[in-house]
Amino acid sequence: MAFLCSSLPSSCSVSIFSDSSTDVSRLIPSCRLRFRLRPVAASNVCVPSIDSSTFIVSETVSEDELWAAACLRVRTFNELNPSAYNIQDHRKYLAEREFEALKERISGKREGFTRVSCVNATLPLSQLSSSSSQDLCSACKFSDGIEDRVVVGSLDLNQCRWLPDEIAGTKPEGIGVDFARAYLSNVCVAKELHRNGVGYKLIEKSKGIAREWGITDMYVHVTVDNEAAKRLYMKSGFEQESIEPAWQARYLNRPQRLLLWLALPTS
Repeated sequence: MAFLCSSLPSSCSVSIFSDSSTDVSRLIPSCRLRFRLRPVAASNVCVPSIDSSTFIVSETVSEDELWAAACLRVRTFNELNPSAYNIQDHRKYLAEREFEALKERISGKREGFTRVSCVNATLPLSQLSSSSSQDLCSACKFSDGIEDRVVVGSLDLNQCRWLPDEIAGTKPEGIGVDFARAYLSNVCVAKELHRNGVGYKLIEKSKGIAREWGITDMYVHVTVDNEAAKRLYMKSGFEQESIEPAWQARYLNRPQRLLLWLALPTS
């Protein structure tokens, strides 16, 4: 089961639960690279037995954790041949681009965004000691000052009127929509942790943060054929608001997207 995410406010796109595969060519607007990162189909891996009490889902507070989140996104949204020449350097390059773009968005330097937060789901390294999780641990590990942990899920919560190259939501209307509307993007979960409720936990945490920001309407984009992602969002309370015009999807060379909407309680 593979999920796909919503588009990246950094001008990136995304992959796993909402939809827009991370397009590094847009991380720095002045640099248009000649490739697009494609979502990776999940492989048949054994889902580890996880103690759910050890999950922490929270906003990123350190650059080490932010780097681990960037590495998870590169690992999730890209189908890279592990035997290809210089593959590790290429992964590092992609992670550095995403890391810098993340810092720019969170620091408020991206025009059009009132606020951006990177929300991560993490587990202690000791919970992922099996050989099937070795690559995940190596790529996405960080220290929180107490123990080594691994970023196993990540998303961006974007307080803004719209995301670049995506369908814009219509709610709320009138004055103040920049402050009351938010989009989820870059929603991803490590393939080793699928079916552990990580995506649902990330979305529920994001709802709480959004309410603290004064958000009343939350949106997420998902490709029309991504049934697993749509089930997750429907379970979380989203419903379909609109569909991307077919011509726009063809023009942007990507699968057609749905725009899903969720009304957040104001109290």
